[in-house]
Amino acid sequence: MQHQTRTARFDDLGVAPKILQILYRHKFNTPTPIQWKSIPAALDGKDILGIAQTGTGKTLAFGIPLIQRIAQSKGTTKGLIVLPTRELALQVEDTLKKIGGPLGLRTALLIGGEDMRRQIRAIDQHPHVIIATPGRLNDHLANKRVSLNQTSIVVLDEADRMLDMGFAPQLQRILAHVPAVRQMLLFSATMPSEVLNIAQSTMSLPLRIEVAPMGSTAQGVDQEVFFVKNNEKFDLLAAILPEYKGSVLIFCRTKHGVKKLAYALKNLGERAAEIHSNRSLRQRLDALEGFKLGRHRILVATDIAARGIDVKEIQLVINYDLPEKPEDYVHRIGRTARAGLSGHAISFATSNQKRDIAQIEKLIKKVIRLSRLPMLKKVDQKISKFDEQRSFHRKKRWQRPLKKRSFRR
Repeated sequence: MQHQTRTARFDDLGVAPKILQILYRHKFNTPTPIQWKSIPAALDGKDILGIAQTGTGKTLAFGIPLIQRIAQSKGTTKGLIVLPTRELALQVEDTLKKIGGPLGLRTALLIGGEDMRRQIRAIDQHPHVIIATPGRLNDHLANKRVSLNQTSIVVLDEADRMLDMGFAPQLQRILAHVPAVRQMLLFSATMPSEVLNIAQSTMSLPLRIEVAPMGSTAQGVDQEVFFVKNNEKFDLLAAILPEYKGSVLIFCRTKHGVKKLAYALKNLGERAAEIHSNRSLRQRLDALEGFKLGRHRILVATDIAARGIDVKEIQLVINYDLPEKPEDYVHRIGRTARAGLSGHAISFATSNQKRDIAQIEKLIKKVIRLSRLPMLKKVDQKISKFDEQRSFHRKKRWQRPLKKRSFRR
């Protein structure tokens, strides 16, 4: 008689019954590998150095132990979660509220672009968990509006991204406000030397958990690359888009490139939105919400969205411009094929970017399929009009006559 292997469940990880009920109510039935390995150790109070690509369930990997330990301490345990972007912080707070809200968990979200008075009111409510981006948290610390003296669990999520964004000095200032005796949970998609330095200087005998080799991409992503001239990229994009009926995420390197491409796509009749750092938080959230709900079929973004978008059914990711770092390629295409689904990733490269493609292939340990360029029709993209308008407004601004000034002697 053959014995069937039982599917792993949260019941096996030491998760409290009340939290189990909430998890199953929200259809969280089977733990992901990072959750399976991290939750028991985190519940035991161990420091964890977790390496896992985006979209693998890291939020619950640290969120469940954090909520359970706070509940068991009757609120005397306090938590801090630091993340690189506002979008990620909002997503983490949403998940914690979903699981911890029924248990009375109080959170404070401290991010840039949000009303400061609302944040101060949240701090005054004595939250169990502070969820923050480094810059805004340091603002509150500098003005003595928040104290981390009782913080006993610290989570640094997407640590490599925070260091890429130049947050190392701010992280050091934050950790200086936290008691020396604390539990540290550090999660990162890659493990550069800077992340290891932080781990060595702030953690006590951390348990290293690696659920996927660094640089590994989601299994369900079909990857291909087109070599194309810069001035033919939009024509290629216009030829590809009708082949896909689902949602499409397009990455450009620059804010201007995003704005320009979104403008051109709208003129093609596509429902497109844009996300980049020049957009206000409200505009970014509206664009993301519209993309999730299907109001926008296409979202055009800079790398701010490479780790800040949690949309499970993105059919296609297009690298309109190749990323500056090979690691960012992994994060970008990780937006598709999430939660076990399949997806497609297409990259546009120019002839002088063959070395960049080779570096990406070396990192992911995979050859990206080279596709033949189709016959391209010239598309009236109206991008020239967009550039003319920008040029006109810039020229108009600089051609204003200077006001005469009188100088008193």
